[in-house]
Amino acid sequence: MKSAVETLSPTRAKLTVEVPFEELKPSLDAAYQTIAKQINIPGFRKGKVPPAVIDRQIGRGPVLDQAINDVLPKAYVEALQENNLTPLAQPEIEVTKLEDNDVLEFTAEVDVKPEIDLPAYDGLAASVEDLAVSDEDVTEQVDALRQRFGTLIDVERAAQDGDFVVIDLVATKDGEVVDGAEISGFSYQVGKGGMIDGLDEALAGVAVGEEKAFTTQLVSGDLVGQDVEVKVVVNQVQEQELPELDDDFAQEASEFDTLEELSADVRERLTRGKRLEQAAAARDAVLEALLEKVEVPLPETMVTEELNARRENLEQQLQLSGMTLEAYLDEEKQTQDEFEADLERRVRDAVAAQFLLDEIADKEEIGVDQGELTQHMIRRAQQSGQDPQEFVNHMFEHNHVPDLVQEIRRGKALQLLVEGAEVKDGSGNVVELKNLQADGTFAEPVEETEAPAEESAEESTEESADA
Repeated sequence: MKSAVETLSPTRAKLTVEVPFEELKPSLDAAYQTIAKQINIPGFRKGKVPPAVIDRQIGRGPVLDQAINDVLPKAYVEALQENNLTPLAQPEIEVTKLEDNDVLEFTAEVDVKPEIDLPAYDGLAASVEDLAVSDEDVTEQVDALRQRFGTLIDVERAAQDGDFVVIDLVATKDGEVVDGAEISGFSYQVGKGGMIDGLDEALAGVAVGEEKAFTTQLVSGDLVGQDVEVKVVVNQVQEQELPELDDDFAQEASEFDTLEELSADVRERLTRGKRLEQAAAARDAVLEALLEKVEVPLPETMVTEELNARRENLEQQLQLSGMTLEAYLDEEKQTQDEFEADLERRVRDAVAAQFLLDEIADKEEIGVDQGELTQHMIRRAQQSGQDPQEFVNHMFEHNHVPDLVQEIRRGKALQLLVEGAEVKDGSGNVVELKNLQADGTFAEPVEETEAPAEESAEESTEESADA
């Protein structure tokens, strides 16, 4: 077999493959045997029909077609390997020459992994914001805990912000009740939002037994975006009485004996969370610093597919939350054009980051052991809310394991980048990341005389690439 490659672009190649007919012989023999078992020819037992008789009775064409369909995938893969090409999508294959008993020639156009000249990636410089937990942050968390232990008390006054009310509500359009827009005995906190635009304003100042009407627009259903009339009746008004902030509350709400100990624990947990956020920002910043040092050619087909996938995912999330794209853009303070430009930028950076991390993983000869693969699959199953064993079975049955292995390798390559980078906060302090664990605490540093254990760092790889 002979093959030649023509570079159509940095990310697309055209293979021309010539297969001598003697290399088709095993496939031709197999095709004759298969067809012999499928036909009935008088004078011959089924499966024992000679090739010459098959050619005479049904023609040589079907045999050649079956043999070529068997040979093409194998020859294509062999040509890829021969020319050191890594395909990124399914090829467009065309048989360009077929001379019986002489030669088979075909071409294959395919998107391929681009060649990248890796820049120096040790010692990348990046900066992140300071890690800061304020007294206000701690107070907010403690107040949220107080609310969980608060009690509701009926009050003889009009509803105000923060009160809990029990309401009946109905929405109508042209005098007809809107399907699914009628509820009774519903408990709602005034000022919480997230239900119907205008409801909080309507409830403020309404007492028990009073009715209030207002006009709003629905964000889901057949009448989305249209004006409807809403009537709400208040049946009960309650205010929340919070427990005193003292040692008794600390003992009731936690395992701590004093409020001081509880507050210290809240501060520590917030610090760990902020530390993880800072680490995620550091990964993004380091990856961005590397992307700025190299131009990565991107296959437009791959970019387009990823853009479409992300748009579809966003549409599904908005549909589940009952929000329109227009409302989402308004909340994000973006125009449609700004949203599309930002989405394309993030997708291009993500695809480029994948290529770069793959190159680094290859250069550093990063491997993945069975334990790392198992843990990664369990984590992915938990993130998607699936049974771990069912997830693992699905991955193996649909041949997704190589993709998972590549995810892990990219994560470990990113971790290597981050650990070799110089990351500082806004105050100029070096940010320690090497021994940071998944819970936001630091592990004991490995002694220099010991061989460092290989750690999996696949977590947050996609999130970092998406930034």
